[in-house]
Amino acid sequence: MDRLQKVLSQAGVASRRAAEILITDGRVSVNGSVVLELGTKVDPSVDTIRVDGRRISARQTLRYILLCKPTGYVSTRADPQRRPTVIHLLQGVREYIYPVGRLDYDSEGLLLLTNDGDLAAMLTHPRHGVERTYEAQVAGVPDADAIDRLRQGIPLDGRRTLPANVTVLHRGRGDRDAVLVITIREGRNRQVRRMCEAVGHPVRALRRTRIGPLEDRHLKPGHWRELTTQEIRTLKNLADRPAPRPRPTAKAPRAARAR
Repeated sequence: MDRLQKVLSQAGVASRRAAEILITDGRVSVNGSVVLELGTKVDPSVDTIRVDGRRISARQTLRYILLCKPTGYVSTRADPQRRPTVIHLLQGVREYIYPVGRLDYDSEGLLLLTNDGDLAAMLTHPRHGVERTYEAQVAGVPDADAIDRLRQGIPLDGRRTLPANVTVLHRGRGDRDAVLVITIREGRNRQVRRMCEAVGHPVRALRRTRIGPLEDRHLKPGHWRELTTQEIRTLKNLADRPAPRPRPTAKAPRAARAR
């Protein structure tokens, strides 16, 4: 007998922490009864376990899928507002997979989906700082001061964002807009949009082009593919690496002592 959240994680449904949320949200049933108590013990070889009405087997084939999400889809398995979800794009995928992180409803670009709960938990943990790169079409052309502010970090919700890599990829005609390439190492809610808005250049269109080592310029919106063996290996190595140590803050030189 094992704890329910452990069984869900081993079955590739979600990380243990995410499985706990599924349980407390009333989305998990055992033998036909909804389970709300964390720590409930089950025997997956005997008990019938369902998540959102779908039966979960003790062992599942692990799937790693790279999707180019179009705009107009939410990055969840289900949506209370009944908007289309990214799961609707994955025809033929029978395993219970889920998005690793989020991509805004109004944004497009690369999204990783899997049923490897341990890998998903490690990739989304802030301490690993997995880089994500975006191309943001913004209103107006940011000057050097605005670019520098984006690079150094923008205060959001009382906490400054981590330093970002920012370059100007393209300037529109008449300086009416520009395309910025922005790489961040954290995933706050609508972070890139809020950063650009904070410097006076709201985002008109946003596309994610890279997640850690994953990049595919040929993948069209609405299309998906399986990760290669090498990509999976690289992701797991990335997730297993030690957390990067914060860079020491440079100290101002001490004034020379008067003699």
